[in-house]
Amino acid sequence: MKAGLMAIALSGSLLCQGAMAGQAEHQAAGNAASAPAQAPQVSGTRPHESKYVIGNDDVLSINVWKEPDLTQSLPVRSDGKISLPLIGELQATGRTPVQLELDITAKLRAFITQPDVTVIVQQMNSQKFNILGRVAKPGSYSLSATTTVLDAIAEAGGFQDFAKQKGIYILRPNAGGQESRIPFNYKDVVNGKHPEENIRLEPHDTIIVP
Repeated sequence: MKAGLMAIALSGSLLCQGAMAGQAEHQAAGNAASAPAQAPQVSGTRPHESKYVIGNDDVLSINVWKEPDLTQSLPVRSDGKISLPLIGELQATGRTPVQLELDITAKLRAFITQPDVTVIVQQMNSQKFNILGRVAKPGSYSLSATTTVLDAIAEAGGFQDFAKQKGIYILRPNAGGQESRIPFNYKDVVNGKHPEENIRLEPHDTIIVP
């Protein structure tokens, strides 16, 4: 009698476990079905300076997706042009990276189905910044996309004696012909205070070291 009761209890336990497992599988399947599908990755992410106007001596990185022979880094010549395989010479000076992308894409359609072109300015050699005052080598320097005030001071050879390192400022031209004066405290920045003052320079900025 006891053996029969034990068999019945064991059978009921197994049935209960089976039902619970089936319920869990059904719930998991429902969750998987209701989960949003991940969007496929697109190759067309294009980080570039869309408003920058390309100039002579700038260095451009030109990438044509899945076309390694057409992907290269090259300078803009003194005549404002670049040369690429298949399409020959193209005017680059006076164009923005986006406009040059469209020009290259249009030319490549004669050879490639749906060309995917990206143009990025690697070096803005046509754009300059100035650094004047008590630095070792005052003058005009080529501006890269990442040049900061600290970079500019280092490129100019550092400070002369008696430079007022807390009184440095940047003169930045505005659209209306005016100039903004941006303070820069070298002592604070190199000591980890106010790192936001170490701004990225823009074309025609002038750093004054009194």
